[in-house]
Amino acid sequence: MKNRRLPILFIILLVWITGCSASSEEKSEKMSQSNDVAMDNAQSGSGKQANFYSSEMGKAEKTIEPDKIKVQNQMVIYQADLELRVKKFDKTVQTLEDKVIKYGGYITESNVSKEGKEQVSGSIRIRIPQKNFQAFLHDAESQAAEVLQRNITGQDVTEEYVDLESRLKSKRVVEERLTTFMKSAVKTEDLLKISADLAVVQEEIEAIEGKMKFLENQTSLSTVNITLYEKNVVIPTIDKDKLNTWEKTKKQFMKSINMLLVGLSGLVVFIVGNIPVIAILLLLGFLSVFFYRKKKNRPE
Repeated sequence: MKNRRLPILFIILLVWITGCSASSEEKSEKMSQSNDVAMDNAQSGSGKQANFYSSEMGKAEKTIEPDKIKVQNQMVIYQADLELRVKKFDKTVQTLEDKVIKYGGYITESNVSKEGKEQVSGSIRIRIPQKNFQAFLHDAESQAAEVLQRNITGQDVTEEYVDLESRLKSKRVVEERLTTFMKSAVKTEDLLKISADLAVVQEEIEAIEGKMKFLENQTSLSTVNITLYEKNVVIPTIDKDKLNTWEKTKKQFMKSINMLLVGLSGLVVFIVGNIPVIAILLLLGFLSVFFYRKKKNRPE
């Protein structure tokens, strides 16, 4: 009986071990399947979050439309170029400077050049508030003896300004949403990505604001370039040195006396210095005349 029980117990033990191994494999397979499902859910969740981020950013960019923004007044950049002939250069420049102060403007550049005594020219660049632009031009032209050239140009930048304003508002919305995303982000990589996008948007906002301020400055103040010419008629003056007759007479008289003294001095030097030669010549001359007369008076 004992010999029969041992095989039966051995068979039961094998069956029990096989059942335990099968159950453990089934549990491990279920755990791996659950992990795979969790990973898939996480990946799908992060993808959904990325897609949501991108879609929200695209919506923010399209929030503001340019045609819905209106500017109260047309924004025009005015510039005038004047060439004026004036009678008195310095006085005209002083008058223009007073007019600039009167109309609330300022001078950005001033140059003056002279060509001898006949012509003086100069140029002035002035910034005048647009509301006083025409009044200042009228006053400036009234200071001229002749208007040689008058050129006025205007550049309408209203559409450009409206476009910049719409872009600025869109970027502001993007900035707000990026700030919101940054507060709700958990992962470090998400924080870095949003922070980089936020820095780029803020740089774009600063660039747009700078351009808008430049356009506002150019439209609020007009530029006036004025070139001035003054041509003087030079009248010859009397040269007193050339008309001093008495001084000239005295100088000429002294020159004549000097010449006479020099001549007499030379003659005395010549005679005294050549007395031996002169004496011989006189002696020869006297003998020649004596023999000639003696021969002539001799009877034939």
